[in-house]
Formats: sequence, structure tokens, C-alpha cells
Amino acid sequence: MKNTLAVIMAGGKGERLMPLTEHRSKPAIPFGGIYLLIDLTLSNCINSGVYKIIVLPQYKSQTLMQHLEGGWNIFSPALGHYLKIAPPQMMVGERWYQGTADSIRQNVYLIEEASPEYVLILSGDHVYKMDYARFKSYHEAHNADVTIAVIELGKEMAGQYGILEVDKQFRVKGFQEKPSRPKTIPGDSAHVLASMGIYMFKTQVLIDLLENDDRQDFGKHILPSILETHRVMAYPYRRENKIEDVIFYTDEDGERRETVEIIRDAGYWRDVGTLDSYWNANMDMTGVDPYFNMYGQHWPIRTFQRQFPPVKTVFAQESGQKPRVGKALDSLVAHGSILSGGLIRNSVLSYNVFVQSWASVEESVIMENVVVGRHARIKKAIIAEGVRIPSHTEIGYNPRKDRKRFTVTPRGITVVTHEDFGK
Repeated sequence: MKNTLAVIMAGGKGERLMPLTEHRSKPAIPFGGIYLLIDLTLSNCINSGVYKIIVLPQYKSQTLMQHLEGGWNIFSPALGHYLKIAPPQMMVGERWYQGTADSIRQNVYLIEEASPEYVLILSGDHVYKMDYARFKSYHEAHNADVTIAVIELGKEMAGQYGILEVDKQFRVKGFQEKPSRPKTIPGDSAHVLASMGIYMFKTQVLIDLLENDDRQDFGKHILPSILETHRVMAYPYRRENKIEDVIFYTDEDGERRETVEIIRDAGYWRDVGTLDSYWNANMDMTGVDPYFNMYGQHWPIRTFQRQFPPVKTVFAQESGQKPRVGKALDSLVAHGSILSGGLIRNSVLSYNVFVQSWASVEESVIMENVVVGRHARIKKAIIAEGVRIPSHTEIGYNPRKDRKRFTVTPRGITVVTHEDFGK
């Protein structure tokens, strides 16, 4: 992968993730207790052997840049490895980035300076594990000018995505934007191929396209127009993406076991573009056998580790009419958290969360520095950082009541921010 440069789009405003993106960009949203969303894409790069990376932030990027500077300063320039942060510099006119192609166009000088053979274009706000080395091998084997990663989905989901039409060799023949009557996979009338927003370009092809076409977006504008003049291939992610890892699990007797296997979640992918999908992605990490497993040895997810003490659980008063027990079940709990007589089920808690006595948290995402007061009950909620939940508060049990004060998603997930308790 020495001849490959990765460019990560990290400027997403994430309007559908409001109010979580009120003060930070979409790639900087906390995820999985200790991570930011961009950590997954960066970890995929490192685990795939991609050590030349450019990150393109834009919208409210301070949190993101501080995280990258604090936690991703791991590259050796002497070996030709680097992570460059390139905020908008108005290099080709006084305007912000207008789309995926425009953001690359405004920074094409960085690509020319690096002089890679291939350019890998990625999004910094998706949840998945992908071996980009396999992606590149597929691109080379098919002598493609451009390869687009696609995920195989049931055709009933086509209306939510950009869909690719391919021939039997998976050469791209057409694009459909959220179609009601999608083109299905050849030989499989039940499934479609949805674009993942992940592209591999021959570098000169990319530069020529950007010089000769001033349109703003790859998926919507440029790529559909070059199908007759260039070789554009689709990479079937679930079929081709394989990651061998050592996975730890608990057997029926409660004993710790390990196995070397092609991990199941090598086919997992979520674009966390909405509050509901963000909540789903976090819930997919909980439970005995999670859909998205971070506990393998060979494909670690890296981040900037905060300096907090270990998780503490206190009070073991299980008898009496009101048991006072601090414990977490089928959950992820980050450092610095104290479960002081409160019960956590199927939830994700970030750094420095304090759950007070007789409180309960179920199927929820709790961000850092949150205090859950005594006897509070929280269910199917997203609690943003710094919120103090008053004692005896109920969230998630009465959506009609919650809508009068908080944001409630179409699926019924209640989202609470610090500002909500100041109203």
C-alpha cells in the first residue's frame, strides 16, 4: 500500500444528527464509549497498511482537529508516513467545499505533491471494518480507472441509497439515486448494490477528471458521466471483504475461549447519518454476541485514550424492598465512570459518567461527563455530553411527553442535550 494515498472527507455538517452536531462535525461525534466516528476509518487505514493520509475537515472542526493532534500523532515522516490535516484554504476561489469532488479539487496540489499511484477516497463518519488492501487488489485485478465499494442490500432498502447498475462482471453501467424501481444484482433479483461512498482512483485519472469537470460531487455528477469513457468497477463489499482475526468469546459454561476466524462483522457497515442509525450502531456493539465486535486482536480500533481511572461499581445491597446495586449488564462502560448503586442494561457509557443510586439506564447511549440522578429512569435515549439528569426524571417512557421538551426521533429515541434542562 506504499503507493496509495488516503483522503478522508471529514467536513460533514450532519444536519440530520442535530442536536448532536450543534457544536462539532459529524466525524467528531462520540461513538462506542471512547471513540470518535473518524477513528474507525483511520483504524481501517492503519490496519490495511495505508500510512499516507490527508484529512479534510470543514464544519466546526476544532474538536476533530484536537482529537487528531492528540491521539493520531503516531506517524514517522522519516519513513514517508504522515497524517495531514488540510482545512479549507480557498485555493481555487473563495468558497467552502461544495461536495466530495470539489473538496478534492481544492486540495489536488497535495495529491500531486505526494505523487501516489492510487488515491483512496473515504468518508470519516461510517461504522465498518474494511481491508483496503483487498479493495486495492480488486481494483488492480480489474484494471479499473475507478472502483466503487458497494454493499449488497435487500431491494426494499434501495430508496434510501444511491444504487449502482452492473453487468455480470460487476462493471458499472448506471447509477440510480434512491430509486423506487431499482436495478438488482445480475442473477439475484432480491438484492441491490448501494454505494458506500468509498472510491479507489488511478491518480492521473482523478486529476484529469477534476481538471476537466468542475462539478461538485463524484457520486451524483462526475462518475455517472464517465461510464462510457472509463472503466468503472463495483467492489461487492460483503462478498470480497475478509478480515482474519482472533476473536474472544464466552462459551455456554461461561469459560473464555478464542478462535481464529474470518470475522462476521467484516460485512458490517452503517452510515450513521441519522439519530436512529447512530443509536442502532451503538446498540450493535452491546450484548453477548454483538453485530459489531471491537474485541479482536488483529484489527484494533485506535483512538486518543483519555487519562481516567478504571470503572468503579459500588453498593451491593441486593436485599430489601429497594435493592441498591451498582452494575452493568450487556453494556460498554468507559473509564472514569462510577456506577454508584445504579443499574445499566444494554447501553454504551462514555468517559466519566456517574450513575447514582436506584437509577436505571436501558438501551441508551450516554456521552461523557453525564450525571444520572437518583431514581432517574432512562430508556432508549441518547444523552449528550455534560447533561445532569435530575433525580426521579423519566426519559424514554412517554414519547408524547418527551416531545414537549426534547428531540424524539421517528423510531422513538429521545435525545437530550445540556441546553434542554436549561429551558
